[in-house]
Amino acid sequence: MSKRCTICDRLNVERSTECTSCGGRLRPIDEPKHGSIKRRAIICLLVSVGVLASFYLSLVFSAKPLTGEQFVIASDAIDHVEASGFGREAFLLRNVTTFRSTDNWLNSSVAKENAYAATNFPFAIITLYSDFFTYPSDEVERAAILLHEVKHVQGMDEHEAYEFVWRNRRHLGWTRDKYLESPVWENIRKQTKDNVPELFTCIEFEASDCTETKLQRAISVSIPKP
Repeated sequence: MSKRCTICDRLNVERSTECTSCGGRLRPIDEPKHGSIKRRAIICLLVSVGVLASFYLSLVFSAKPLTGEQFVIASDAIDHVEASGFGREAFLLRNVTTFRSTDNWLNSSVAKENAYAATNFPFAIITLYSDFFTYPSDEVERAAILLHEVKHVQGMDEHEAYEFVWRNRRHLGWTRDKYLESPVWENIRKQTKDNVPELFTCIEFEASDCTETKLQRAISVSIPKP
């Protein structure tokens, strides 16, 4: 096996103990040069970042942004999220999330969880469908939808997101007595029951909703500090 000089990079025969040209230290020709592993790691990291960035941009630019009117409506709902005590979630919605009004290529290829919105984790892309702007009665119900979606931005699964919103709906002002006739209330209640059935096992209480009891109110999920 030939040896290569670590200084002048000249090849030397195997039996040599030092470079015949400059006297430098020799290494086996298949031994990686100093720093080559580090360079390879950096290259792999840069390639990975580039792939993720390209993937993210493809999701963003394959869907339409919100119109001016839609942006105002969404902003009002975010304002209500913040006014209700969910400052951290409002910050993410304003400063981290990218909103779109139509499906990107990835969303188009999978079945949608509901008709109001969808989130691409971990890219913090929230798609607000036309039903988000049509069926909710006001910014309170839209805030409930956005609070659910931003929980996905934070990494929560469906079970956790539905439970968080349902337990904290009173802080939003989204209550049964005010919104019982709303199709959004009925749809989200059904979806919550499907995903978090343990919240609806108290048959002795109204609508079998365990969160309607005083005890459940006391142990409900706490509001994150702004």
